[in-house]
Amino acid sequence: MDSIGDPEKVVAWLGLGAIAAAGFYRLVVWVRAAPVRPDPWDEETERQLHEPGAVEVCHRCFRPQPPEAWFCGHCGSAVGPYNNCMPFLNLFSEGEVYRNGVSDRLRPTPLIIGGYLLMSLYSYNLFAPLYWFYLFKNLFRKHEDIPAPAGAGSAPPEVPPA
Repeated sequence: MDSIGDPEKVVAWLGLGAIAAAGFYRLVVWVRAAPVRPDPWDEETERQLHEPGAVEVCHRCFRPQPPEAWFCGHCGSAVGPYNNCMPFLNLFSEGEVYRNGVSDRLRPTPLIIGGYLLMSLYSYNLFAPLYWFYLFKNLFRKHEDIPAPAGAGSAPPEVPPA
């Protein structure tokens, strides 16, 4: 008969708990000991980013955006500060991510591919294999065949002083 108070099982669970706690502690120590990476820009750029006259730009086409914009007027990307928090606008943000999977250049890392596979399975259910077909078709295309996003590879446009 299997009882809950079996001493061997209690000791086994306590041992597994101790191993898990030690592993978690080592993970925390490892993360805290990781080297701090330097900022990608210098002090002048940091100062300019925090000036009151700094203008937000689209992450896709680098066009200046007004503060109240939810979507870029040039390329249609979601640029609003709370797009991912608002239920209706979140649909557009997710759609942009899924479109990027089948039409843009991707770094084919296991994390990115696995994320697209799992999220499309969650979102599309029965139609996920259709999405996977286009995703893998995009992943195996040559880079020369894929059009660059609008404004990619060029310098950001000059913003007139406010």
